Amino acid sequence: QVQLVESGGGLVQAGASLRLSCAASGHTSTTNAISWFRQAPGKDREFVAAIHWSSGSTFYADFLKDRSTISTDNAKNTFYLQMNSLKSEDTAVYYCASGRYSIRLRDYEYWGQGTQVTVSS
Repeated sequence: QVQLVESGGGLVQAGASLRLSCAASGHTSTTNAISWFRQAPGKDREFVAAIHWSSGSTFYADFLKDRSTISTDNAKNTFYLQMNSLKSEDTAVYYCASGRYSIRLRDYEYWGQGTQVTVSS
C-alpha cells in the first residue's frame, strides 16, 4: 500500500508561483513513479508531470513543461511540483499518484485526496 497526502494549494494571482507537496509512505513492487495530475471543473483528469523514483527521469505535459519542475526529497519521501507563472487556466484540483512511470491515469494505483489550486486573473 502507498499513502499519499498533498498540500500546498491555494488561491494566487496570475503570474504567481506555488509549490505543491506530496508526502508518500509505503511502497510496492508495482510502483516506480510519482506523478501529478489535475482536474478542472467539468473536465477530465489530465497528466501534468512524472518522476521516476530510482532514475530521477522526468516528463512534463506540454502546457506546463516550461513553467514547472517536479522533484523529490528522498530523505523525506516527499515529492514536489513547483509551478511558476501561473495562469487562470491552471485552476484545478491537483492530485499526486503512485504507479508505473506513465502519462496514463490507468497506470496509477494510488492517489492522494487532491489539493485545490485557484489562479485569479
